[in-house]
Amino acid sequence: MKYSVSLISMVAAGLLAAGPVRAADIASPMAPELKQTEQDGWTFAVSPYFWAAGMSGDTGLFGLPTVHTDMDFGDILNDLDFAAMAIGEARYERYSIFGDIMYSKISSGSGTPRGIIADDVDVTSETFAGLLGAGYSVLQNDRGNLDLVAGLRVWHASTEISFSGGILDGVSREDSATWVDGLGGIRAKYSITDKVYFTGWGLVGGGGADVDWDVAGGIGYSFNEKISAVAGYRALGVDYSNDGFVMDIVEQGPIFGVVMHF
Repeated sequence: MKYSVSLISMVAAGLLAAGPVRAADIASPMAPELKQTEQDGWTFAVSPYFWAAGMSGDTGLFGLPTVHTDMDFGDILNDLDFAAMAIGEARYERYSIFGDIMYSKISSGSGTPRGIIADDVDVTSETFAGLLGAGYSVLQNDRGNLDLVAGLRVWHASTEISFSGGILDGVSREDSATWVDGLGGIRAKYSITDKVYFTGWGLVGGGGADVDWDVAGGIGYSFNEKISAVAGYRALGVDYSNDGFVMDIVEQGPIFGVVMHF
């Protein structure tokens, strides 16, 4: 996300948008690893995963005009410092508790045309999104389940702009926002054969944001009882605006994973 604000406007807003996107990028180039155990009727699963998401939308910082950004995954990966993503679930009969965590840190730097106001401008953006929810299976059989779910997603996004050289040497400014959204929807899994299954979810809500939504679908193949592979597509959008801080973006891209059961 590249911005400029005459030096701050477009420099600031673009990177902010990339913040959430970066979270969508990936914690590591490895596919999801699922650890599953069973204890007293409960089953547990934890899965880091890879989401090669791009991002488009409008962002704004410091009360400045919003900037439109449209970036594919390759653009985002160039500026990505670190990202981590994981999904977890605990299930007992028809009841389930689940969570989804995304964190990313992105940085970008560039020189200025004349170097009078500043020689270089560095922008660092961090984004965290954490979802915790619970569900109940309204349909359940030996082939799969359909759950009605509800939960809360906490967002935190911050962007810092630092100047070096020139008149603004040593000057830095940060803008950030934290909010909570309530979400509701469905989660499902259905086996079409002993080896092949479909999985996905759809959530929508709001609160701090005007709209917060998240949909995904994928197909999996079980090699054996312990290892399966999943490929799918995920799209997530949020529209937040408060006190000059704007994040109205959509992230979307393919998800790939190898799932291991223990």
